[in-house]
Amino acid sequence: MKTDSILFRIALFTLLGSTSAFPGWAKQLEEIKRRDTGGAVDSAQDSTELLGDLVSPGPQTDVGKAVADILSGKGEGQGEDGGYRAPGPLGSDACKQDSCCVYKYAADEMKAAFRGPSGRCNALARRAVRLGFHDAGTWKKGLTSGGADGSMILTDEVSRPINAGLEEVIDTMRQWYNKYSPYGAGAADLIQLGATTATVVCPLGPRIRTFIGRQDNAKLPPDGLLPDVNAPADQLIQLFMDKTIMPNGLTALVGAHTTSQQRFFDPKRALDPQDLSPGVWDVLFYPQTLNPRAPKRVLKFPADVKFSTHPRMAEEWKEFADPKTGQEHWNSDFAREYVRLSMLGVNNINNMSECTKVLPPRSGGFNPPDLNQVNQWLQGGFNNYGSAFGSLLDQGQSAENATLSQNGINPADATNKAPPPPGSPFSKPPPAPARPSVPVPTAKPSPTRMPKRGGGQDPGFLQPSQASSVLQSGQPSLLSSSALGAPSQSGQPPLPSSSILASQSGQPLTQPIEPNPTQPESMVEDEGAEEGDNRVGSSRYLWKTEIL
Repeated sequence: MKTDSILFRIALFTLLGSTSAFPGWAKQLEEIKRRDTGGAVDSAQDSTELLGDLVSPGPQTDVGKAVADILSGKGEGQGEDGGYRAPGPLGSDACKQDSCCVYKYAADEMKAAFRGPSGRCNALARRAVRLGFHDAGTWKKGLTSGGADGSMILTDEVSRPINAGLEEVIDTMRQWYNKYSPYGAGAADLIQLGATTATVVCPLGPRIRTFIGRQDNAKLPPDGLLPDVNAPADQLIQLFMDKTIMPNGLTALVGAHTTSQQRFFDPKRALDPQDLSPGVWDVLFYPQTLNPRAPKRVLKFPADVKFSTHPRMAEEWKEFADPKTGQEHWNSDFAREYVRLSMLGVNNINNMSECTKVLPPRSGGFNPPDLNQVNQWLQGGFNNYGSAFGSLLDQGQSAENATLSQNGINPADATNKAPPPPGSPFSKPPPAPARPSVPVPTAKPSPTRMPKRGGGQDPGFLQPSQASSVLQSGQPSLLSSSALGAPSQSGQPPLPSSSILASQSGQPLTQPIEPNPTQPESMVEDEGAEEGDNRVGSSRYLWKTEIL
């Protein structure tokens, strides 16, 4: 949303030095903006259209009204940290009485799987964000099916070329569905919970308001509704407008590329990132896309370059690129727009419950433990190791010297920019992932999982008054695996679960899945911490990386 009101600019100028240290002030600035403009937004560029049953019969419940406010631009799309604890063990009577309880257990397991030892979010997290996009994005105005309905894990939809690279996260999500659906969790809701959990697990990521109660659908949605990274900008803008996502909303959503490392768009550059800080939810993607002198290893997608200068997107793009105000602005807009995306094709919004309280808390900053090594890699160093260095970041690992040595990378080769020798194990990109081993689950009737009408809104939250490339006929998708789901070289990180699941043959998998180690607490800082010199998102960090 544009920040063009005089009062808002005065408040922003006065407080811009404090919003990083006190993120809650960003919400106050949003409120000042809404009061000054009477809740109005730039209707030509901002997404304000209502969806599903909010159109007719209209908002009927507290949750319906909350979602309507978010969609119309009057409500906040981010939720506060609530400190929620499950009222009882999974399957207990106390847990059954709280429609959010089962999702708390799922979110905790997702959190452990999505964060790497370095504190960065890993490839599985990025694929989870992309999966949320792809499950919801198969809808446009006028359709009565498709959208956020769980079909990505309830059907063989992954076999479509546009979904290449999602195999591993779908395998994982099916395991979670098999584990949590007996306690009432839905496929569509788990997919969207995975996306919002992954986003907040990424350092600096927003805590997107999360709603549950969607109706699952085990039928393939219409094909051809997901974007192509090589398509003309006007065609892509229209494709998203047909989903009620206007240019400013598209500008916010495409910023998810900030965490990414492409794989399929240019296989020779597998695992090269789209900005200076892969695995971190910062705004460096926006200025780096505009910068003709970006570090040589930053790969820019054609659609992103077109968007950055398009007359309908360029102004918002530059606002997100602002090193002082861009982060809070983008987080607010992305959260609001993702709520919209997660409601595409959903026709029972009034009956849903809000479960934002189950999400992990937001991290307020990130001190890169391997800043120098990553900067050297971004400038073309370690090139004789091919994608091996990028694979460490892809998995959320630290690229400190000790870790490099353990993985066969000589830290002294940081300045070696020569290509890997022919026949070297580093001269080829990582192999493509295997197809999912977990069979397509049988969808359970949605009514058995539906929460009570209008329930579930946490009174502690602010009340409303708030892609990457895969091949399709040889053409990759805008919000796809090359950016948000690049499979890692060594495979999917282990999941924190010991449940026994059925294999394709119907026999149980006898090897338990061990927990994924989490990062040291010093790597990821809480929202109230003071700014550190090397923290991603701080002006000091931006200065250090921009001079490369």
